[in-house]
Amino acid sequence: MSVPTRNWAGNQRCHPMGVHEPTSTADIVRIVTAAHAAGERVKVIASGHSFTDTAMTDGHLVSLDAMKQVLSTDGHDVTVQAGIRIHALNNELASRGLALPNLGDIAYQSIAGATATATHGTGAGLGNISTRIVGLEMVTGDGTIMRADEQNDPELLRIARVSVGALGILTEVTLRCVPAFNLHAVETIEPLHDVIADFRTVMHSTDHVEFYMMPGARRCQVKRNTVTDAPAAPQSKAAYIRDKWIGENLAFGTVCRVGRRFPKMAPKVAKLVMSAASERELIDRSDRIFASPRKVRFLEMEYGVPLDAVPDALGRIEALVKTLPVKPMFPIEVRCSAADDIPLSTGNGRASGWIAVHQYIGVPYEAYFQGVEQIMNDYIGRPHWGKLHYQTAATLAHRYPEWDAFQAFRRKLDPTGTFRNAYTDRVLGSV
Repeated sequence: MSVPTRNWAGNQRCHPMGVHEPTSTADIVRIVTAAHAAGERVKVIASGHSFTDTAMTDGHLVSLDAMKQVLSTDGHDVTVQAGIRIHALNNELASRGLALPNLGDIAYQSIAGATATATHGTGAGLGNISTRIVGLEMVTGDGTIMRADEQNDPELLRIARVSVGALGILTEVTLRCVPAFNLHAVETIEPLHDVIADFRTVMHSTDHVEFYMMPGARRCQVKRNTVTDAPAAPQSKAAYIRDKWIGENLAFGTVCRVGRRFPKMAPKVAKLVMSAASERELIDRSDRIFASPRKVRFLEMEYGVPLDAVPDALGRIEALVKTLPVKPMFPIEVRCSAADDIPLSTGNGRASGWIAVHQYIGVPYEAYFQGVEQIMNDYIGRPHWGKLHYQTAATLAHRYPEWDAFQAFRRKLDPTGTFRNAYTDRVLGSV
């Protein structure tokens, strides 16, 4: 029976022929084997937090929500079922005195979805979440179980850590963690010109740096998070509710709705958003600093470009925004991450400066996003696989030095296209 399904943002919908909720790898083998024999397709969905149609299908949709257990701990290596959500994983790791060294600012995703799309945080010396995978188990296109780690089939491990769901269904991952740590968070309001003029120094000034800027504004919010041995000194519960729930969600959502209802007010709304940003300082458990609640729904595009290209790209985006009939109400988010050796990772072979643009749901975004993408193309920009973009396999292949290595494994692991969908056909090509 067809079960309508949509993603978190509501911009992607599908009607799969059935939805499955396996509890084990054996269950997934049965689902994939039957679909393969019938010539049907299979895709996996978890939180649905991708803005693209990467998880959409008219075939069999598999939810990993019941596969969320921590299976084993061996020193700093923790093996989990691939459906575990990052916020739950953070708590499990903390109870074992461990943590991931870097995370994004949203923790609703499953570890399978986050790693398949090369989700990242910020930190000039740190790679994306996928770089922490040192072992994995997956079910390939004909129902075969394959396992890989640093000693056994290391090339499969290297390639499958970022797969955009095109190689198989990830069922287990082993993550190399670090001892649990606190972060000293310092959030300041600074002159935008100074931050951009000294961009590389700012982004290397401590362990994790990011900033938020509104096109046309003179000041920006800079967040610096530094690893510390100091004891936690978090915000009070009242201050947290005020800043995170009322300020960043309730009040922000209200002003966005006003801007959507009265488009001519959008520039004033945008200025109000940035003027409401405040300075603060606290120390807390790392994952509590990295991630924040996100209740205001939006659409997002994010590109990785060479680090030194970021200042020029931001100036061009500011010029673009002046020409748009509908102005963005969200600030631009700027981050960075280290290079890695994963073929389909957006960080393959180069350090990245990240530029993310957003728009509130229900507000026209196409001219903004398409204009930004044209700018990013000039820097050989690589789009985040889980965020909106308009690229195709033809435009992306030359941007990844090991594109052919990934495609060879795809032909080997899923030669008949069990895991194909419209998105993989567009961005990776058909099998």
